[in-house]
Amino acid sequence: MTPYTTLIDAQSLSSLTTQYAGRVLLLDCSHDLAQPKAGRIAYATAHLPGAHFVSLDDTLSGDKTGKNGRHPLPDRAQLVQGMRMLGADDDTQIVAYSNGGGMYAARLWWLMRWLGHGAVAVLDGGIQAWQAAGLPCTDINPSAPQKGTFSARPPLVATVNYADVKANLDTKRHLVIDARGADRFRGENETLDPIGGHIPGAVNHVFNQSVDDKGLFKSPEALHATFRTLIGNLSGADVIMQCGSGVSACHNLLAFEVAGITGAQLYPGSWSEWCAQPNAEIATGNT
Repeated sequence: MTPYTTLIDAQSLSSLTTQYAGRVLLLDCSHDLAQPKAGRIAYATAHLPGAHFVSLDDTLSGDKTGKNGRHPLPDRAQLVQGMRMLGADDDTQIVAYSNGGGMYAARLWWLMRWLGHGAVAVLDGGIQAWQAAGLPCTDINPSAPQKGTFSARPPLVATVNYADVKANLDTKRHLVIDARGADRFRGENETLDPIGGHIPGAVNHVFNQSVDDKGLFKSPEALHATFRTLIGNLSGADVIMQCGSGVSACHNLLAFEVAGITGAQLYPGSWSEWCAQPNAEIATGNT
């Protein structure tokens, strides 16, 4: 089985699950930042046959200290154990889907790459694309899987921390891209974090600009053109992705990969960590 490493469309996923039953793990990552229980409710109502639910708060995030952001990275060992309990092996093709234009599925996609697992993809268009293709959903939970042998391997992605981003204010070595909505970037209508604004020097690319009105990712060519306009001749490694809490930034990272721009780094703590630091520098407006 040739692995899918970025996106997979609904028909291809349907064929894959039929041809390679037992070797494909479907994960429903649906969530709502304003209503944390909404994802579980949606899953209970309808999900892809065989899909297991994973929670952004319980599985895809770690313990909060009040200074490390709203969705800090989970403990690697605990995440590995969680994937084993879901039945994953090192050769399992993992496919994630979610609402939110794929934002939460992209978080799982990035985390699997953080654990060194390359065979992970996001269902393009999510459950809506699946249903639009005439494929079935169910409200029946799958049976508990046999424990897998999934293991952590060298990361396929890179991260930076608060100190790195703070140092970048002076060096300007990297371009920081903020995935939040334009109003929150400007410091307006902030409802999730105690302080509005953005990291000085950051530019704004709202994550959902990478998908069309059906929630499908735009073509690699269109994405590449958009991002080249944004970053010029910089390499992917010259870019730091951030957002509110390290979730929608993963969507931009996925879009970069689809566009063929590799190596961009994630600031996991993002704005929710940045604004919680004493004397953090804060910018408002569009610059």
